[in-house]
Amino acid sequence: MIGSPGWITGNSGLKAGIDFSSGSVMNVTFRQPVGEDDIRERMDELGHTEALIQRIGGTSFFVRTDVLEEAIGDGLSEREIIERDLEHFLGMERQRVEFDTVSPIVAQETVRTAFYALAAASVFILLFVWYAFRRVPKAHRYGVSAILALVHDLLIILGIFSILGRAINLEVNSMFIVGLLIVAGYSVNDTIVVFDRIRENVSRSPDRDLANTVNLSIMESIGRSMNTSITTLVVLLAMLFIGGHSIRELLLVLAIGAVAGTYSSIFIASQYLVMWDRGEIGRVFRRRSTNEA
Repeated sequence: MIGSPGWITGNSGLKAGIDFSSGSVMNVTFRQPVGEDDIRERMDELGHTEALIQRIGGTSFFVRTDVLEEAIGDGLSEREIIERDLEHFLGMERQRVEFDTVSPIVAQETVRTAFYALAAASVFILLFVWYAFRRVPKAHRYGVSAILALVHDLLIILGIFSILGRAINLEVNSMFIVGLLIVAGYSVNDTIVVFDRIRENVSRSPDRDLANTVNLSIMESIGRSMNTSITTLVVLLAMLFIGGHSIRELLLVLAIGAVAGTYSSIFIASQYLVMWDRGEIGRVFRRRSTNEA
């Protein structure tokens, strides 16, 4: 449901980050080596058995809890109590603590905004491609095919993040949504490269079978698409391995999107045009209607 983190998480395996599910997060650094079990023991002692603890490098850790109360007991906030405890028992450096809290209301608004952003991007992409190919017969098919290819790319990204969410507790945060929007633009750009070549070949040989025209266009543009995608992927992987933890989700989304976008622009978007031209899509829907009846 829009406005609830459930449409992101549910039973999908996606782990909603603080931006989507509310809570408090702390990035903490210790003076001497400590383990996740050591921090877990202290958090359990303080009553935060729900805490998620992950090492982010060296002696630095990511700690996520439910929303921490501003002030309890002795006038101390829960954040203050946790920081004092970790400093006293494990040697945490309090001056290097990074802390953030997102309330449930803000989290719900973030989910709603993310959904609207993706929906708006899809509509504008459809209209833009339709307009750009307006001189080609049945131009609307190009816009719809581009959107179907984009849906494929986004589903691939969601599926991989779902697996990683279960396997390594990789969370979905606001950078994930930024990445999806970037992938939407990149994927459509790659698709338009192929579509543009199809448009040129259709104009040159209007009587040629569309399937042959599409095949020729793919062969003529595949080198450019592959070179562009490989170059992009190399840069993204380099940044992913040496970049900071804060943009890890963004870079991973872009890397997956670069691969999926290249695949879909060549093997999916163009094939939808051929299937539509042959009437195969209509036959699929008619067959489904017959079976349901």
